[in-house]
Amino acid sequence: MAELDIGKHCQLESCRQKDFLPFVCDSCSGVYCLEHRSREAHSCSEEGEKREASTCGVSTSHPCSLEECKVKEVLPVICPQCEKHFCLAHRHQDDHKCDKLEIQKPRMAATKELVQRIVESKDGSKSKGWKGAKNSATAAKVALMKLKLHAVGDKGLPQTERIYFQVYLPKESHVSTQPMFFCSKWSVGKVVDFAASLASLKNNNNVLTAKKLRLCHPATGKALRLDDSLHSLLTSPEDPLHNGGNVILEYLDNDSSGVEDVWHYIHSLG
Repeated sequence: MAELDIGKHCQLESCRQKDFLPFVCDSCSGVYCLEHRSREAHSCSEEGEKREASTCGVSTSHPCSLEECKVKEVLPVICPQCEKHFCLAHRHQDDHKCDKLEIQKPRMAATKELVQRIVESKDGSKSKGWKGAKNSATAAKVALMKLKLHAVGDKGLPQTERIYFQVYLPKESHVSTQPMFFCSKWSVGKVVDFAASLASLKNNNNVLTAKKLRLCHPATGKALRLDDSLHSLLTSPEDPLHNGGNVILEYLDNDSSGVEDVWHYIHSLG
């Protein structure tokens, strides 16, 4: 099978990471990865000249209100609830820990419980008398072995860094699921871009008004943060992802925080 040769290397000398959907800076026309797409991240050579040439006292960029985030956006992205400005990655209420976020905890807990019951009811090993952690560990190992036989991904990745998922593709896709593997060091944003290229999906995540392709948790349906790494999600103490488990890839509206009613969603895909 021929190797995929897509994407370009980040132009930043200290990075040079290959990005499968690279960004082109509208100031210096350089090619950069997702992490260094902003002018500040790659120390854009043209930004300083444009700033000095400006005779207007109004700022042309809008910094994210999240303290630990340094990203700035050319256009304002205002949260309709707290009315603060955020970058694209933190525009949703749950991403910037919005003061006015109302989490429907009872409904989310009920959904998780329902999904867990369905998974356990379909686990054939229970009929053989296996219980608890032993049963879960064995089921995970079997699922991982099956995924490794058919999963597609970057074959240049070291085996020790590969993470395997059964990816549930958007409803409009020609196929419902596809096994894939990714690098444990990648961010969720890069996983989304790479999965979109493997499945030939339209990806308009850099278009402000378009629906965004998001990676969602298989149990809660919550859209995962684009800047979180796979490693952190696999080791998370709460609702971790599992190597050999499932993830959902779906187009979401800009004001959506994830996929609702996960059970019906997954079963509708067959």
